[in-house]
Amino acid sequence: MSRGTRSGRPSEARTRLLGTATRIFYAEGIHSVGVDRIIEEAQVTRATLYRHFSGKEELVLAYLGEADQGMRAQITGALSPDVSPEDDVRAVARAIADGIRSPGFRGCAFLNAVAEYPDPDHPVHRAVLAHREWFLETVTELLGRAGIEPADAAGRHFVMLRDGAMAAGCLFDPELVCETFLNGVESLLTAGAVTSRA
Repeated sequence: MSRGTRSGRPSEARTRLLGTATRIFYAEGIHSVGVDRIIEEAQVTRATLYRHFSGKEELVLAYLGEADQGMRAQITGALSPDVSPEDDVRAVARAIADGIRSPGFRGCAFLNAVAEYPDPDHPVHRAVLAHREWFLETVTELLGRAGIEPADAAGRHFVMLRDGAMAAGCLFDPELVCETFLNGVESLLTAGAVTSRA
């Protein structure tokens, strides 16, 4: 577990290290980036790195932890008590599409990481699976609230649509990818609603 400061807030050096690692890991991949480069770009000493992180693996896990918290905040921010459950699903899909359209988009941080850590027993692989389990449970619950049945199948379908959009969004025209993704989510809502009424 990484260490913070006595006040309970992360130190400026830790924040800089994690911010630097996050930027480079996401843009260039994890295995291609060594701790020496992170230390240099974060403008800290090697001792400072090891004061806050036990090594590169812990830094990678902290990077994924930040990505996980960012995704949770994105989903929470998309939801509204003032709209229908179907519109909540649409809002989550639009938030994902907005991420795909953002400058510097390089795909899903979790899918990228798991491609570099294929061993299912590795802590990084397990962190990716834990995030994906949370995401699947979240969208399944949202779809269930929207009356989409069976919600578990619809949740898996939504996640696969999202995975495809995240992979394609950095390879092809992001506007076209997002349009296709949003249309797919709309079709999922329509088909699920018809099934639930049958």
